[in-house]
Amino acid sequence: MIRVVLDTNIIVSALLQPLGPPAEVLLLALGTSLQMCISGEIFAEYEEVIRRPRFRLPEETLATAMETIRAKALWVRPVQTVQVCSDPDDNIFLECAQAARAAYLVTGNLRHFPPAWQGTEVVTPRQIMEIVLR
Repeated sequence: MIRVVLDTNIIVSALLQPLGPPAEVLLLALGTSLQMCISGEIFAEYEEVIRRPRFRLPEETLATAMETIRAKALWVRPVQTVQVCSDPDDNIFLECAQAARAAYLVTGNLRHFPPAWQGTEVVTPRQIMEIVLR
C-alpha cells in the first residue's frame, strides 16, 4: 500500500466539497488504496482547523471525520525536526512523511513545500489520483 501524508488543506477541502479530488484522495487514504500517515501534531492541526467557525461544518461531520482518521491512519512519531518549508507550520508534514517513509505528501499548496523531501514526492490531489489509477 502506498503511504501518504495529507496536508490540512486536503482534509478541509474534502469536508467542504465531498465530490472533488481532495475528497476522493481522502477516501482512498482511509480505504485500501493508500495508507494515510499521521502524527499527533498533524491530527491536532486537522482538528483545530476544521473546527474554525468560518467553515460551518456540522459537529457530527467533524466528529465522524476525526474518529475515522484516528482509527484508520498509521500513526508515527517523528524524531527529527526540519526547517524546509516556506511556511514553518508546514514542516510537520515533512517530518511525518520522513518518519513514515511516505511515498507522497498530498497538498493543494505546492508552493509551501519543496518538490521532494527524503524520498517523499510532493504532489497535488489530481497527481496522486493519476498515480493510484495507473
